[in-house]
Amino acid sequence: QVQPAESGGGVVQAGDSLTLSCSVSGGTFVGDDMVAWYRQAPGKEREVIGTITWDAGSRHYADSTRGRFAIYRNYHENRAWLHMNGLRPENRAIYYCNRRRGYVVYWGRGTQVTVCS
Repeated sequence: QVQPAESGGGVVQAGDSLTLSCSVSGGTFVGDDMVAWYRQAPGKEREVIGTITWDAGSRHYADSTRGRFAIYRNYHENRAWLHMNGLRPENRAIYYCNRRRGYVVYWGRGTQVTVCS
């Protein structure tokens, strides 16, 4: 069973930076796979943060996160990262990664990020 897994969440202060990691058990990131990061704040719908294609490393970001958030992938560790700068209390959410291969998407279970003012 392919299962992405996020890690690195926690409680931080406003203005801090935080890096989340996404790995996948039962499978790997290869070729044209796309890794996407999403977040879901309390009472809100899940929204996309950005994506990265595995081999090409092409990145796209949502307007709300462009400039403060950055997505990377480590080819040899087979892991993707979400680096977040200047966190704000409104960035409190559960952060998810997923792996898309063609039409098949596998989701992680999420990691909680809480930002204190």
